[in-house]
Amino acid sequence: MSNNKLKVALVQHSNSENLDENFEKSIAGIKEAAQQGAKLVVLQELHRSLYFCQTEDTDLFDLAETIPGPSTASLGKLAKELNIVIVASLFEKRATGLYHNTAVVLESDGTLAGKYRKMHIPDDPGFYEKFYFTPGDLGFEPIQTSVGKLGVLVCWDQWFPEGARLMAMAGAELLIYPTAIGWDPRDGKEEQIRQRDAWMIAQRAHAVSNGVPVISVNRVGHESDPSNQSDGILFWGNSFVAGPQGELLAHGSEENEQVLVVDIDQNRSESVRRIWPYLRDRRIDHYQDLCKIYRD
Repeated sequence: MSNNKLKVALVQHSNSENLDENFEKSIAGIKEAAQQGAKLVVLQELHRSLYFCQTEDTDLFDLAETIPGPSTASLGKLAKELNIVIVASLFEKRATGLYHNTAVVLESDGTLAGKYRKMHIPDDPGFYEKFYFTPGDLGFEPIQTSVGKLGVLVCWDQWFPEGARLMAMAGAELLIYPTAIGWDPRDGKEEQIRQRDAWMIAQRAHAVSNGVPVISVNRVGHESDPSNQSDGILFWGNSFVAGPQGELLAHGSEENEQVLVVDIDQNRSESVRRIWPYLRDRRIDHYQDLCKIYRD
């Protein structure tokens, strides 16, 4: 990264069944961010639609699209027009019966700089992602752009330190997590706070242990469960940017739609890593068992 400051923006919004309306919200947020001088704009996970994984329904595969496809064409055109880099999360149709949860990066010249297919796929009540998404097969490879080398991951990946570490080991200068996470409305307030805090702590820890900033973008609003088996999901927002010591540089609302814009000092990672050289002191000669599921 050549410049000292990189202005980044996070577009946090609620979603409805109206795909065009959702996409317009994302586009409006991107334009607002660019007007404020942002050079990198990150959208939330699966920003085009409701979070459809609350239930298993084969009709919902109609939401998927190819990459390249309509969304990458529209976002690429916008990236070129505004001279910015855009990170967007899409439901990728790779082939009939083969789908991924994929993040794409559009370069400021409108081209597709790269993509990342979500590696860790959850399968929990209200988050039935294994029904829809094949685990990624592109590994943990940063994407080179005009604003730096981006370590793009997606939502459930944020709980796994291995993914963040592998991205950092490959030279990622930023870790980026498009996200869709929320509460079961039936959970008590104390449990909700514990969950939200755990989510933030885990990602801020990735920033600390790798000495790089972290960008995490979540949605807001309540989305009902089409199967009526639950009370739906209350997405908790709280989109944030953390610096390389885990310090909060920007922190979004829990309930409101918001375009969060913040400057990241690109020299901080260099100075922090000089003080705390974790990569230097890693004992890779004793980490072989990390490749086991469990040390029985």
